[in-house]
Amino acid sequence: MSAPQTPHTFGATTTAAEVIEGVDLHGRRAVVTGASSGIGVETTRALAAAGADVTLAVRNTDAGAAVAARLEAELPPGSGKLTVGQLDLADRSTVAAFVAAWNGPLDILVNNAGVMAPPEIARTADGREWQFAVNHLGHFALATGLHPALAAANGARVVAVSSIGHLFSPVVFDDLDYRFRPYDPWTSYGQSKTANALFAVGAAARWADDGITANALMPGNIADTSLARHMDMQQVTDFIASGELTLPPQKTVEQGAATSVLLAASPTVEGVTGRYYEDCAEAKPITKRAGAVAGVAPYALDPDNAARLWAESETLIR
Repeated sequence: MSAPQTPHTFGATTTAAEVIEGVDLHGRRAVVTGASSGIGVETTRALAAAGADVTLAVRNTDAGAAVAARLEAELPPGSGKLTVGQLDLADRSTVAAFVAAWNGPLDILVNNAGVMAPPEIARTADGREWQFAVNHLGHFALATGLHPALAAANGARVVAVSSIGHLFSPVVFDDLDYRFRPYDPWTSYGQSKTANALFAVGAAARWADDGITANALMPGNIADTSLARHMDMQQVTDFIASGELTLPPQKTVEQGAATSVLLAASPTVEGVTGRYYEDCAEAKPITKRAGAVAGVAPYALDPDNAARLWAESETLIR
């Protein structure tokens, strides 16, 4: 990636285009999951505009192809090449096929795709609770499967899109799949987002000798995204009214993608690993959820939790 620039001041209103300005990613290759909507599109746009060849890893390849075509028409000359790959994070066979089809080094992996708070419990074909399976296990299988490609890149970056929703729950190791406790869409979502943060901690510890950095982030409360497509909106309204859910200030999609792009490509965070970012800066630790609109829970960065989750995840994807 390009040499360090004059320091910038980035913050909550910074856009992905502002983060990527002056960064040269020509000759670099990136994968962005969930790249057919929301911040995945804008992350792809920014990386490609800087010259990276980006693979849109998407469940619906027709939708991915439509996005790629639109971006190609909008991107400036000299932008990177866009390709589309099929990836359903709930179906490990597609994850394995994506990994098997990848050739050569991989410089940037953005684990962006996700599902949020479906009102009723759902399970994958292999019996895993759906949010944990999609948001964490699918990405874990993808990243570990692509580890040789990341190690071959000499300075690869892995980005895990987490959420302030991690404050709803730590990873409950004794009941990951809601076999013994009543299903709750928010604690389920929180568990999966905590797992995203812990994955970055675990990868940072394991892959440092391969020159790979890994960080997690909270993108923000995004105005226009398909993440909430499975949610019961009346339930959300009631949850906010009860005081159980406090929403951070709203962002545009372009602003929401900024922290992902910062961690994926900015020279200002060169060498940073195992951290949790929000608003283009490292998040501050907090000790309680009530009223919080920012910050990271200690359990989401705990190295022992990360090691336990890594070992458990390896078992679950066998």
